[in-house]
Amino acid sequence: MTAPFPDPRLSLNQATIKHADLATALQVTAEAGLAAIGLWREPVQDVGLAGAARMLADSGLRFSTHCRGGFFTLPAGPAREAALDDNRRAIEETATLAAAGAEGSTAVLVLVAGGLPEGSRDLVGARERVRDAIGALADDARGAGVTLAIEPLHPLYASDRAVVSTLGQALDIAADFDPAVVGVAVDTFHIWWDPQVLDQIARAGREDRIATYQVCDWKTPLAADPLLSRHYPGEGVIDFGVLTRAVRATGYDRDIEVEIFRADVWAADPRAVVRRTAESFAATVSPHLR
Repeated sequence: MTAPFPDPRLSLNQATIKHADLATALQVTAEAGLAAIGLWREPVQDVGLAGAARMLADSGLRFSTHCRGGFFTLPAGPAREAALDDNRRAIEETATLAAAGAEGSTAVLVLVAGGLPEGSRDLVGARERVRDAIGALADDARGAGVTLAIEPLHPLYASDRAVVSTLGQALDIAADFDPAVVGVAVDTFHIWWDPQVLDQIARAGREDRIATYQVCDWKTPLAADPLLSRHYPGEGVIDFGVLTRAVRATGYDRDIEVEIFRADVWAADPRAVVRRTAESFAATVSPHLR
């Protein structure tokens, strides 16, 4: 049984309809009755920040997150400085879009740490450079009213995408900073397997660090490109009840994003994808929010 209308806390992460331009993404999300959307930088940059902000304001949608910043595990040098400068631009984009979104929008920039630099095996050093980079950006984020959300990724991405693999590691980095400035992203796809996940969700709640909650499912076999292996909630093995109740128990009461990377989902009609997203959320997540 599905809800007659989309859950009011459901937000569509724009990556779920990756091939839709910004105008289309906003239109199909609003037409489907969703109240919120999480945006990605590339479609925003395609139309320009000012134009994107106007389009978001006209849509009437809340803005839940901006994806993504990060990728700053490089050693000192011009490339690292360029990465930090790009993150400063992402902070500005996040603040502008949050101001343009409907009431209840949140200025959250999701950070994907980055993998090991080419030729490196120094995982510990790379994580320390993530901490240093966030330290370099913290004042910019504070001044803009933006929360930097460190997103731990499943360990299979540690070499190329994110040396931060668990909520515990993300929280350890965040602990050096004001919770209003640095928090964590709790993404079911990446953390469901962790034997400490419930303790770490509770810790994140005590420390007021949950900046966003994102959901999608894990199903094997994985795609040839493991990045494109996310499924609609309910299609795989993740227990959304346990995880959602744990997040709810922390007091987190903001939008919850569905974020799916999968080739066949991207190839489908965006309207059908949004409809199926709402149905799967209603069946697997909504019952545990009450």
